[in-house]
Amino acid sequence: MTNTATPPQAAISGTTRLYAVIGDPVEQVQSPGLLNPLFAEQGVDAVLVPVQVHPGDLERVVHGLQRIGNLDGVFVTVPHKTHAAQLADRQSHTVKIAGTANVLRREPDGSWLAENFDGSGFVTGLARAGHEIRGKRVALAGAGGAGSAIASALLTAGADRIAVTDPDLPKLETLVGRLATYWPGRIHAVAELPLHESDLAVNATPLGLRSSDPLPFQPEALPPAAVVGDIIMKPHETPLLRQAAALGHHVHHGIHMLNGQVESYCAFFGLSAPRTG
Repeated sequence: MTNTATPPQAAISGTTRLYAVIGDPVEQVQSPGLLNPLFAEQGVDAVLVPVQVHPGDLERVVHGLQRIGNLDGVFVTVPHKTHAAQLADRQSHTVKIAGTANVLRREPDGSWLAENFDGSGFVTGLARAGHEIRGKRVALAGAGGAGSAIASALLTAGADRIAVTDPDLPKLETLVGRLATYWPGRIHAVAELPLHESDLAVNATPLGLRSSDPLPFQPEALPPAAVVGDIIMKPHETPLLRQAAALGHHVHHGIHMLNGQVESYCAFFGLSAPRTG
């Protein structure tokens, strides 16, 4: 039976703590729909709101948000994850490796810590769906904020090798050079993804947010048993995933990456883990 009840919403008052999720665009963000009901269920006087920020305004907006006395955290989505990592006072080990951040937290002393759960969330989502990572060959489209974190997490989880492509060659070379210092010989920059010999193909680009976008890669070139993953959360069924499913591939939706991060977000911000079952 489908539960059609409206999820609980926290009442906003003068004591409410604030969180923002910044991006450009922000229409696709799913985190408010997950975290605001969680705040309400746990009796936490807080609210998470979307804030659209043009890239040229990012530094001024983030520094302005950081000066709001009752703002405790900033979630970061496309295209700001690389720049946002540089706007914190401290960076976690994960952020230093990936070079990107998807969340900033105000510390007790007023300083700001950058963290990134994209990669661990993506890997957790794959594991929960029963997809093995260790020993697999990965084709990754996108060397930006999410792609950097996903590449790092997949290598940490034991992927045999990753071939990554991005039209921004300096960004691509920077990512591969940085990760190769930790995993030499296991990550390579390529002009064209070797789909025919890949076990897992991942879209970590914004392609798919709009119905008019071209596919980030052609899934028909993949072996029959390959898994196709997408980080796009809205729409749920991207053109890439629709075509891959029609070809008989296992598909992995973008919402799994966010669901895989919820427990990490809760621990990071001192919330109780969500109830399951």
